[in-house]
Amino acid sequence: MLDADFFRRWMTVTAASVDREAERLTALDSPIGDADHGSNLQRGFAAVRAALEKEPPATPGAVLIQSGRLLISTVGGASGPLYGTLLRRTGKALGDATEVGERELAEALRAGVDAVMQLGGAAAGDKTMVDALLPAVDALGDSFAAARTAAEEGAVATTPLRARKGRASYLGERSVGHQDPGATSAALLIAGLVDAASDTEAGDE
Repeated sequence: MLDADFFRRWMTVTAASVDREAERLTALDSPIGDADHGSNLQRGFAAVRAALEKEPPATPGAVLIQSGRLLISTVGGASGPLYGTLLRRTGKALGDATEVGERELAEALRAGVDAVMQLGGAAAGDKTMVDALLPAVDALGDSFAAARTAAEEGAVATTPLRARKGRASYLGERSVGHQDPGATSAALLIAGLVDAASDTEAGDE
């Protein structure tokens, strides 16, 4: 079972990953976006980490809802609302439970991804974060590790696609040949699940 500590660790691990990968995310964003994806997410997840350390929420759902609200208020561009919606909707789906199972998390995360698709109007193949999130959610029923692999492969698979949503879609054919930064950061979020789970298992030994 996964408790609030696990979800706080998930967000903290993701914040550290975004810190490490911020320059790469911005470099990916440079040719097809506003060259600020890394710095925007870095600012947002730093705020999330600080808030969770200052006053830790008591339930998994509350951790994600608070994190989502902070991302909406601190991250510029489309990324804030999209990531904020993902985490808030996932948190709301988890409800007030103090512990949730992996199946419940998978179902809640699917609700979050559905909300992102509705908000942004994106579908699989549109060269967005959805291309990493959808396969990850599909694989989450097998294991966290499978979800991580699916997300990373989904992000890489955006490279030959033509963007049909977001800032990159304005470039038309020129968006082809560039890995989508949103899908890449989404893969970092999913990878954080694996690392958080690994930390939990290590602590139990």
